[in-house]
Amino acid sequence: MGKLYAIADLHLGYKFNTDALAALRDTHRDDGLILAGDLGERDEHLRLAFAWATERFKTVWWCPGNHELYSMPDYSSSSSTSEDGGGKKKEPLRGQAKYDACVAVAREYGVLTPEDPFVTWEGEGGGDPAIVCPVFTLYDYSFAPEDVPKGKEVDWAAEKDICATDEALLHPDPYPTRQAWCEALVERFERKLEDTVTAAAAAAVANNRDEKTKITTESSRTGTSEKEEEEATATETTTKPKPKLIIVNHWPLLERLVYLPAIPRFRIWCGTRRTADWAARFGAAVVVSGHLHIRRTDWVGGVRYGM
Repeated sequence: MGKLYAIADLHLGYKFNTDALAALRDTHRDDGLILAGDLGERDEHLRLAFAWATERFKTVWWCPGNHELYSMPDYSSSSSTSEDGGGKKKEPLRGQAKYDACVAVAREYGVLTPEDPFVTWEGEGGGDPAIVCPVFTLYDYSFAPEDVPKGKEVDWAAEKDICATDEALLHPDPYPTRQAWCEALVERFERKLEDTVTAAAAAAVANNRDEKTKITTESSRTGTSEKEEEEATATETTTKPKPKLIIVNHWPLLERLVYLPAIPRFRIWCGTRRTADWAARFGAAVVVSGHLHIRRTDWVGGVRYGM
């Protein structure tokens, strides 16, 4: 396998961005691509991105951003009952139903989502494996300062004329609030990451045991000494590294990395403090996110955070 690339916030509802995407004609048949959310608001934006990506890359991953979750009004002339033949507005999908619809579109193109099993990307030459873990956490306004009363975070942002479109278009159905949806998502993907780490560790132990058995059997046939056998075992097992994790989430996992000098109070829509320990806890080597529209790379605790 080849290189692993990542990009976010294509926002294909804008013609400038669709034209820019169409101009990227290179193919990467041995490479992988992570689409870290905010491809657009409608099915056609997802289809455009997924078709473009899967035609050019070996494996494609996607996780949702807030824009994919927007409940956008749609129109259908076939459902119209008006005399002039005008379009009748269809009721848009909301919350979980909108997310599920996005996942269904991704699967039509073979794009891996947070709802699919995490898979291992072997890396260039197969010598640097990593488990790619797309997740979906949303946000819970907890990036507000400590002195902002709970439940007043949006009012606090509004004091500086800051308000996210999410407040009108991103609905949490069937959950009562976005905070409740976020809590449920974090708990679910924590379990999935825990299970992934446990399974990877068990697989590494089993692999090392199998390799040691193989070497022991071969050494008994050739009369290899115990010391030579141990050295061979150590060499063999170190050539098969335990897979690392690459955690992908549209919203930053760490509050400290939310850098918005022009609109600092927008930070309340940028993540949750519940994910602060994920990289260390699950042994991530890389964390990929989007949302901020500011490209940067940070290193925190030996982990690379790319936006």
